[in-house]
Amino acid sequence: MEDNELIRKIENKEDKDKDKIIMYSPAQLAYAGDSVYELLVRSYILKKHDLNVNKMHKYAVKFVRAKAQANFVKELLPILNEEEIRMIKRGRNAKVTSSPKNADLLEYRYATGFETMFGYLYLNNELDRLMELFNKIIDIANNMDNMDNK
Repeated sequence: MEDNELIRKIENKEDKDKDKIIMYSPAQLAYAGDSVYELLVRSYILKKHDLNVNKMHKYAVKFVRAKAQANFVKELLPILNEEEIRMIKRGRNAKVTSSPKNADLLEYRYATGFETMFGYLYLNNELDRLMELFNKIIDIANNMDNMDNK
């Protein structure tokens, strides 16, 4: 087998895998994204803050509640690429099968879009980009905390 043929086969498989991931419903992508994002938040808190479990949970809520995620979408928009924005819109526009508990419907929809994007990036193995966006979220959250403390 020629090298170029092997490269084409690998690229073709990657394209097929990516097409399959795009075919997941927004709810499925959000399901994965919610877990990935929660794990990133909890790992960050454990590594950077020496808190008891109750305080860690309260700190994590600042990152994972729908209102915060909707705000992160707004703040991240200038640096998102077309595909990431498309995933957010797919998640935002998906049929809602549950009602938000502590958020208005629009915040809940944007939070679903946020999680959809995270699931999409994770399942596409775009981990460098995922971490780049997560680090930006940490910066945004820290700036919000600094503004709250003034």
